[in-house]
Amino acid sequence: MEKVVLKANERKSITKSSRNSLRRNGRVPGVYYSKHGNPISIDVSEKVISPLVYTTETHLISLQIEGQQDYDCVIKDIQFDPLTDKIMHFDLLGLTSGEKFQLEVPIQYTGSPVGVKEGGVLQTFLHKLEIECLPADIPQHIVINIQDLKLGDAIHISDLNYENITILNTEETVVVAVTHPKAEKEAPAEGAEEAAKEPEVIGKEKSEEE
Repeated sequence: MEKVVLKANERKSITKSSRNSLRRNGRVPGVYYSKHGNPISIDVSEKVISPLVYTTETHLISLQIEGQQDYDCVIKDIQFDPLTDKIMHFDLLGLTSGEKFQLEVPIQYTGSPVGVKEGGVLQTFLHKLEIECLPADIPQHIVINIQDLKLGDAIHISDLNYENITILNTEETVVVAVTHPKAEKEAPAEGAEEAAKEPEVIGKEKSEEE
């Protein structure tokens, strides 16, 4: 995989006011960390980090900080503004050659399922997979061919096997399926109260660094 160069400044101040000042000037605060060194507080241009975040590909990054060595890393966590979806903070995980690490990789589905042509509905339950691999084996995405899925068929984690990659999701997890069209909901019995629908939990934001 080709490396993407990401130039960053080392941050000397990690206060909330300094982070807000960076954002007003088109910079995004972040942290680089690894198993073999101390964390480094950094900031990068919002225009440069955005293409690496809003993408369906995984990128191997060469982090360049003035006066320091280059660091191979990947984006590990992102914090977004809940209202504007702007990038507020990011974490970079440092990689060491020969040491396995864990990351999330996007799924790319290919093919037109037979079951959909038979009247079924395609349901994708996962858009990323949690994997473990060596830095040299990082895939940009995981390809899953769904062309042979018939009506009622599903692909589970246990059905997937890729060279040099270990998938960490539980084997019973359904990745994608072709299901029967939903039958019309029956009208509730007279006087019966409709059950309250529990709101979907999107995810908990990662708090910023101390």
